[in-house]
Amino acid sequence: MIHWQNSNNPNPPFVASIFHYYLSDDLEGYAEMDEKTITLAKSSPGFLGYETFKNEARGSFISYWKDQASIEKWAKNPIHIEAKKEGKRWYKYYHSMICEVNRYHEHNL
Repeated sequence: MIHWQNSNNPNPPFVASIFHYYLSDDLEGYAEMDEKTITLAKSSPGFLGYETFKNEARGSFISYWKDQASIEKWAKNPIHIEAKKEGKRWYKYYHSMICEVNRYHEHNL
């Protein structure tokens, strides 16, 4: 489920930053940085929401943004830069993608 920033779902187009990973065995400081970065992202201009999935050491984190400029500004955040440097230790493998969402539909039971 997506944790939208506010109760109104955004209207497309908007942008998704998709991050897939496998965690390493060295996770010292990982949980703290994870909490710090999501808190900062939530207060960043253009942030729309996020969703996350984790199964043992494999996971995905998807953040949603108003536009490409918002993601580019977030990428320059010093804490985010620090987290990316530490990520080389925390992840055995990862890849990321930036995608434009042109259509969005939601169904809740």
